[in-house]
Amino acid sequence: MEADFIQPAAVSEMTGMSTGALAQLRYTGTGPRFYKPTPKTVLYRRSEVIAWVEASAHESTSRATPSFA
Repeated sequence: MEADFIQPAAVSEMTGMSTGALAQLRYTGTGPRFYKPTPKTVLYRRSEVIAWVEASAHESTSRATPSFA
């Protein structure tokens, strides 16, 4: 059974994002849901990190623009 809760360093390895970038996402509320069991401890649920990454899937880098533009 895989570990349910992981630390920011593990999220960093999974996503390729720095721990500083993850901290910024926590600050802005735009990253995966996180848990703070103590004031200095940050944890993520592995399944929620995976779901957050999967929710960001795109099929194209272009914006939707009219074909006549």
